[in-house]
Amino acid sequence: MPTLYYAKDADRSLIAGRKVAVVGYGSQGHAHALNLLDSGVDVRVGLRAGSSSWAKAEAAGLRVLTIAEAAAEADLVMILAPDTEQPSIYDNEIAPHLVAGDAVFFAHGFNIRFQTIAPAAGIDVAMVAPKGPGHLVRRTYTEGGGVPALIAVAADPSASAMALALSYADAIGATRAGVLETTFAEETETDLFGEQVVLCGGLTALVTAGFETLVEAGYAPESAYFECLHELKLIVDLMYEQGISGMRFSISDTAEYGDLTRGPRVVSDAVRAEMRAILAEIRDGTFAREWIAENEAGRPHFEQLRRAGREHQIEKIGAELRAMMPFITAGRQRLEDVSGG
Repeated sequence: MPTLYYAKDADRSLIAGRKVAVVGYGSQGHAHALNLLDSGVDVRVGLRAGSSSWAKAEAAGLRVLTIAEAAAEADLVMILAPDTEQPSIYDNEIAPHLVAGDAVFFAHGFNIRFQTIAPAAGIDVAMVAPKGPGHLVRRTYTEGGGVPALIAVAADPSASAMALALSYADAIGATRAGVLETTFAEETETDLFGEQVVLCGGLTALVTAGFETLVEAGYAPESAYFECLHELKLIVDLMYEQGISGMRFSISDTAEYGDLTRGPRVVSDAVRAEMRAILAEIRDGTFAREWIAENEAGRPHFEQLRRAGREHQIEKIGAELRAMMPFITAGRQRLEDVSGG
């Protein structure tokens, strides 16, 4: 079983002795920078000149520099820019300022796993990846808790990269919840698979297909929305809190019997075969090459799919129904307001 670490296992003095640059001030960037600052770490934020986040970061009490200036000052650079922007940022604004003994950290292994970033010899390369969105990483820290994280090392010329990664994880609050040791390959491949097959791709396709099936059969779109999307949160919350068996204990026997007998018909052998095919595309780099090429082309297919999703009937019906239920969003900030991204 992989090793699990907590606060007692971390040496906070390691990160306290570093000058840290956090590149990016989006969801994860704002959380890492502010948590590090509150933990007494010498941290600065690196942003492009003219970034809309510059004033937000300064207003939060952080020192803000250009990415190149921040990298020149720091001896540990955490790169939290979008995956597809990281290679050019690294090559042009970070790498020229790194020297032997410095460290480059990531919160996702994509660019190291698929070799679009290749740090020079003498540079420690590690990952600290909180398993939750940035606003949650920040909020739980301020409340005295933390979000679990994964840590991994890809290059360790100093022979202390793992200890440094654990110290960084401690400073952002992750060791309060638990830090699991993994590898760049495992984190990247399982993360992409989970996003594509279950958490995002599989879930949204299932919800949409269920909605369409009911509407095509003549049922009211409002009823289809409630059954296929709105009530999903109840089931997910039960699974999150009690596991699948706990969820099944909480629902009716009729619902549980339908779950056990009809679920495998939806996720059939053909679906499982497609899951294996998607995993193969992740592992052999097909997905990474496709996504990189899509960005280099200006994202035409991606934007077309985005527009189609926003214009689907389920979104229009959902917006109307959610407007009738203000309690859903009462007291909550929009995520972009929280993150500063």
